[in-house]
Amino acid sequence: QVQLVESGGGLVQAGGSLRLSCAASGRTLSTSGINWFRQAPGKGREFVAAVTWGAGTTYYADSVKGRFTISRTSAKNTVYLQMNSLKPEDTGVYYCAAGAVTGGRSSSLYRYWGQGTQVTVSA
Repeated sequence: QVQLVESGGGLVQAGGSLRLSCAASGRTLSTSGINWFRQAPGKGREFVAAVTWGAGTTYYADSVKGRFTISRTSAKNTVYLQMNSLKPEDTGVYYCAAGAVTGGRSSSLYRYWGQGTQVTVSA
């Protein structure tokens, strides 16, 4: 099993910044990296960004490119999502997810999920 715990969400004004963290533990060697998804009220889960454990290859949704940066620690057990220039449409519950693949856009690809952290961006 793999355990994922998100933290760092909160309320911020448009144009502000937040940094989310995803701490991974357990059988992380069974996963290839960490993915961030978000879910706005009444909508499905949307891919945001991902990073592989090995090469540190990164992936971003077009909607966040140039504003969000994903990174991982050298110990490869924590992943950060630095979110700058936040917009009201970035509001939602942010989840980290892991599985055998990394960077795939469908939430169905991932077996392990955290509990989520709320991000609210006010206009």
